[in-house]
Amino acid sequence: MKRTPNAVELAPGTHWIGALDPALREFDIILKTANGTTYNSYCVRGEHGVAIIDTVKASHADEFFMRLEQVARYDEISTIVLNHLEPDHSGALPELMRRAPQAKLYISAKAQLMLKALVKTDDLQFNIVQTGDRVELGGRTLHFFSTPFLHWPDTQCTLVEEQGILFSGDVFGCHFCDPRLFNDKVGDFRFSFEYYYQHIMRPFREHVLDALELLEPLPLKTIAPAHGPILRDAPHSYVQRYRQLASPLLHNEVGVDNKSLLVFYISSYGNTALMAQAVVEGAETEAGVHVSLYDLQASGGLPFVDLIEEADGIAIGSPTINGDAVKPVWDLLSSLAVIKVRDKLGASFGSYGWSGEAINMIEDRLRGLKLRVPIKGVRAKLIPNEEELQCCRDLGRQLAQHLTGNLERRVISMSELLSQEPSHA
Repeated sequence: MKRTPNAVELAPGTHWIGALDPALREFDIILKTANGTTYNSYCVRGEHGVAIIDTVKASHADEFFMRLEQVARYDEISTIVLNHLEPDHSGALPELMRRAPQAKLYISAKAQLMLKALVKTDDLQFNIVQTGDRVELGGRTLHFFSTPFLHWPDTQCTLVEEQGILFSGDVFGCHFCDPRLFNDKVGDFRFSFEYYYQHIMRPFREHVLDALELLEPLPLKTIAPAHGPILRDAPHSYVQRYRQLASPLLHNEVGVDNKSLLVFYISSYGNTALMAQAVVEGAETEAGVHVSLYDLQASGGLPFVDLIEEADGIAIGSPTINGDAVKPVWDLLSSLAVIKVRDKLGASFGSYGWSGEAINMIEDRLRGLKLRVPIKGVRAKLIPNEEELQCCRDLGRQLAQHLTGNLERRVISMSELLSQEPSHA
């Protein structure tokens, strides 16, 4: 495939002027980019001025300016819009404003502090826009939509009303570099589209749904994201796919009015397994709670991320080995970084031999993930006796009652934590 050297027309007077980065193999540490990425920037020409929508990463500024100069003079630029201030979209902004000092800069309200940190000056003039605000270019109207936390607090989208082109920022984008640019021309990028959603947008699912309420009704002819292919063929299908990805499915299984509690465990000699079953038995005594039990040894953590995202509470059981919880438990907990778990209910339990640190460690991690841990975990030395199993049943019952609102919430005090038996038995 031949590299595209020129600006590319999306519609009369509207061009892509971004940059290609096909060699990139990792983005922001957390994302693999097998096909590289693009830094998409756009130029919109009206009768009274020219608007630049986003810029590019500083390392690719030469490409950006080369393409910009093919479609506009710097003295024609009246408007600069930054939908998102992450450096891969704003890196060329300082130089662009030096070359076009007359241009007015438009950003969201939450972008103000970020902008000052980016350009390191208090002298920069800018205009704040929010949903419903418009900028007239003469025959071309820029209509702004606030879409915060997709995936930074400052993000917004910009619609060219007359052309039905939505400059969507990171929303509907992906890391996929193909110089043919358009979704009906490039290679199959479905994996990249879904992968990008899962790692970038998924933690902000509620904000995705809020944004869709604004964007779904728009008469879109093209979606022009900040990364990846420009979506001119069936753009609404990508909006619909976001709706599917962001919509909870668990209610179809447990009912809208029921709560869901997931109990995970891993067991060396069957002792923690006995405790897990007792937790389930206790939780099942509370009406309105759907309880599920999963063995981590057989399946690992990743298959459960979807379930945990939609569940109301989780309880995790682990033996203590070498003074620690076991690896499958940590794998499960680390996988939760890509979903929203704040304010879900959490608990831990487990059997131990010489020491029992795992339970406290799991509780600390659950709190670090912003789950609520209102009930002290249950520990049993080696084979749990009937009294210890009853404590597990009580734990499950109380968790279920917390979920249904039938038990007053309480937070474990520091004195309670310190009163637990010593870590070495």
